[in-house]
Amino acid sequence: MTERVLALLDGTLADPEAPLLRADDLGVVRGDGLFETILVIDGVALELEPHLARLARSAAMLDLPEPDLDAWRSCAHTVIDAWRGGREMVLKLVLTRGPEGAGEVTGFATGAPVPASLLAQRRDGIAAVTLTRGIAPDLAGQAPWLLLGAKTLSYAMNMAALRHAATRGGDDVIFTATDGSVLEGPTSTVVIAQGATLRTPPAETGILSGTTQGALFRSAAAAGWHTSVEPIAVDELATADGVWLVSSIRRIARVRTLDGIRLPDAGLTSELGGMLRDAALSVAGR
Repeated sequence: MTERVLALLDGTLADPEAPLLRADDLGVVRGDGLFETILVIDGVALELEPHLARLARSAAMLDLPEPDLDAWRSCAHTVIDAWRGGREMVLKLVLTRGPEGAGEVTGFATGAPVPASLLAQRRDGIAAVTLTRGIAPDLAGQAPWLLLGAKTLSYAMNMAALRHAATRGGDDVIFTATDGSVLEGPTSTVVIAQGATLRTPPAETGILSGTTQGALFRSAAAAGWHTSVEPIAVDELATADGVWLVSSIRRIARVRTLDGIRLPDAGLTSELGGMLRDAALSVAGR
């Protein structure tokens, strides 16, 4: 049986095979909740504090009670300490509004193996397709009720986009805005290289601030790269020295093709992956 771990927010371990949520939990019936997904390597949760900070930001956007971050840290470490699988583990923190009318949130953390599909994308890269999200890049500030930039449980549209990409021979998606600018992937941040500069779209366009992208940019800046958070036009993807989808579990995966067209490759993936490893080792104190 595949190793899995489940811990409740009070820090106690629970049976990962037993029922946990009530049928009327609003996280289930309405997707009213949020989550964070964190890679753990050799017992170290990478970028844990940025993930917890984003958890708190998302909770504020959803008008959920302010999370007790000490309790979440303890819950996360309960899962990590109980893990008996391989070197890498997917740690997921989940917070829902709880059962309807109960006035109590539901919180828990799980540990599971890294999916083979993401390991393959790390190694082999990605065939991506562009899909419109149908929003203007300045909509986030005008319509906070859309929860753009919050990591909510409402991922049905993102998963539908991935299924649609598969019908077109794609592994993943790069979402675009109505003005033809780049947004993000369904579960990732878009990063491009142009010369000695790494670029990524700004969070003000309604995308999720990437924790792994942040770690990459910090490490790249320390290595002498320029980094820039600014709008990126879709047309720039075809001429960049490299395009990557970056996320907590996948880490960094090169976009090999976009809409069936092979993208340039300046051979930077190994170097950027090394920067992420350096950032991870720095966190681990090694």
